[in-house]
Amino acid sequence: MKTKQAFRASKQGGGYGFGTFQGVFTPSILTIIGVVMYLRFGWVLGNVGLGATLAIVTMGSAITFLTGLSISSLATNMRMKGGGAYFILSRSLGLEAGAALGMPLALSQAICVSFYVAGFAEALVNSQIPIFANLDTRIVGLVTLGILSLVSTLSADIALKSQYAIMAAIVLSLVSFFLGSAPAGLEPPAPADVPAPLGFWVVFAVFFPAVTGILSGLGMSGDLKNPGKSIPLGTLAAVLTGYAVYMAVPVALSHMVSDSAILRSDTMVLQRCARWQMPILLGVWAATLSSAVGSFLSAPRVMQALARDRLAPSFLARGFGKADDPRIAALVCFAIAAAGIWFGDINILAPVLTLFNLSTYGLLNLSAACEEAMSNPTWRPTFRVKSVFSFAGFAFCLTAMFMISPGWTFVALIFEALIFWIVKSRRMTAQWGDMRTGIYASLARFSLRKLPKERHLERNWRPNLLVFSRLPMQNMRIVELARDISSGRSFVTLASIIPEPFSTPEREAELRGSVLRTARKASLEAEVKILGAGDEWKGMSEMVRTYGFGPITPNTVMAGLPASGHASGLAQMVILAARLRKNVVLFGSGSNPAQGSGLESLPKDAPIDIWWRGGGRNGSLMLALAVLVSRSATGFGKSLRMNMIVNRRDLNEAKEELDAFLADVRVDAETRIVDSLGRSFTDVIKEMSSDASLTFIGLKPPQDGDDCESYGEYLSLLSGSLSGVNYPAFVLAAEDVDFKLIFS
Repeated sequence: MKTKQAFRASKQGGGYGFGTFQGVFTPSILTIIGVVMYLRFGWVLGNVGLGATLAIVTMGSAITFLTGLSISSLATNMRMKGGGAYFILSRSLGLEAGAALGMPLALSQAICVSFYVAGFAEALVNSQIPIFANLDTRIVGLVTLGILSLVSTLSADIALKSQYAIMAAIVLSLVSFFLGSAPAGLEPPAPADVPAPLGFWVVFAVFFPAVTGILSGLGMSGDLKNPGKSIPLGTLAAVLTGYAVYMAVPVALSHMVSDSAILRSDTMVLQRCARWQMPILLGVWAATLSSAVGSFLSAPRVMQALARDRLAPSFLARGFGKADDPRIAALVCFAIAAAGIWFGDINILAPVLTLFNLSTYGLLNLSAACEEAMSNPTWRPTFRVKSVFSFAGFAFCLTAMFMISPGWTFVALIFEALIFWIVKSRRMTAQWGDMRTGIYASLARFSLRKLPKERHLERNWRPNLLVFSRLPMQNMRIVELARDISSGRSFVTLASIIPEPFSTPEREAELRGSVLRTARKASLEAEVKILGAGDEWKGMSEMVRTYGFGPITPNTVMAGLPASGHASGLAQMVILAARLRKNVVLFGSGSNPAQGSGLESLPKDAPIDIWWRGGGRNGSLMLALAVLVSRSATGFGKSLRMNMIVNRRDLNEAKEELDAFLADVRVDAETRIVDSLGRSFTDVIKEMSSDASLTFIGLKPPQDGDDCESYGEYLSLLSGSLSGVNYPAFVLAAEDVDFKLIFS
């Protein structure tokens, strides 16, 4: 249960009320300008040269800039609260997507603190300063982490103000570098000590994390005075400033040092070129500390936001003071970072942590792209970006992930998918709307517009079912047959006709809910249609005639065989369906009237029978339906039997022909050729299919001279004479489809 503090931020806002410079620009730019610039820029330049280095910087910064545009658009379309990227994604793509990215993001930012602090400790111990020379790097790291944690936890304001000093150190180091010159006496190393040059994409993968970091500023969203203004301005300003610095450094360095062997082998080449070397050391230390502070400020706030949405333990939701500081969440982040520092090398996690950030970038771009493409009335950002730029950002992020590490990309995506599935299985209901419904509606509109223009071939045929059932539903078997035929890959509508006087909106909603519960019990995903009519059969005929939307209309009508005396009404519906080129399946309970599912009296290996005369159109449709039913994980059966009645002595020839046909169409079925010996075909079917779980039997198509009475008599005679068959399904192929081509 949420505490009062947990609700306070959502109701009152909370936070420090930072402005653009302190709240967004400072943490973002100080995370962007990091140790890669000081320790790896010479290596990048030495491997690929100046032109390729500038291309790498431009490509990496372009991804971050496009993501910054998407973030700006999303942030100006909602009232931003705590949680940064998690808040945006959960409100755009739903709780599941928000959790799938928010949880790994919070964890990765907490672990990143240990990376940065460990890097600072190592640089400090190796700096040749006597007081630090003999210290254990882990002890130095823990002490540093403790100080940073204490300052960041007690007051984010103090932590961010301390970054002004860090920024001053970085600016001083850059001034020292740009005022520098080629170092005197710098000799190239021995050829054996020079690593071989690497390719463009390998170098890009090493450099790319340097231009990430805008999530640190976004993570302060709950502490901003005006997020809608500060996030776009601060984020884009940080990206452009970082780009300018990263373009200038390699140009200057290439003029100072032209030997690629020196650049590839000397990680401290920037220090050697600087006018004063100490500012470069200060810059390295400042860069690591600034990145650590940015991550430590962001991670607890993401955890707090997750807890307030009931996606993390509730104790993490508590805030302290007027600014609602997440001190308990910060303590958890401290424990994670301390464990990372103390328990050795965690470099194995470095790729996947970077990929968590990239996948977050990608989904932020995708969210903005989808919102802009759908352009719903609720989409009114004050900072608008064309969807093509956001889609490009998404594509670039996905490409960069696979370039950095295909293996770790799959690890990150699988981990995020697992979190998505866990949250989805909890069936949590968010108190806000998201864009998923809009995405589904847009895809549906696109499909509906494209379908009429496409040629409908037998290759893509599937039965879209309109299933009639009386209320209350007594025969669950027709629902289960619809489930097995559709297999979750076809449209199914469960339809019921009720007396018109009872057809009120409230009553229809109640009945619709009851039918949906019945469908879920049978594991069937279906639409439900309740129609009020003065006559049941006229109501069914009306639905057969009019139900559907655009090109999505039922091509197969299913109904149960009624009691005697109603055959003419059923015949009216069948004749209309045949005239409208819709297939018909009439399902009977046979000798096992269904109470529940009715499967208990049948053996588990009971086969599905198809009775085929060898010609006509019904046989191919029955075989197609039987194949679909046999593939179902539950239901009527797995094995098929093809049965044919012949009135001749040469049964072997007919069996060989049928076996050859089944082998040719790749259907595994037992074949039985039966000599009627003067018996009626109904007597033969009753005898031979007594052990079948389901029996498909063809219906003769209505002729021009058939009226409802005459065709109704035929239906009554047929169903009555086959009353001893287990669950007969009478099939009429009327659709304008050559069902034989399904098996060609």
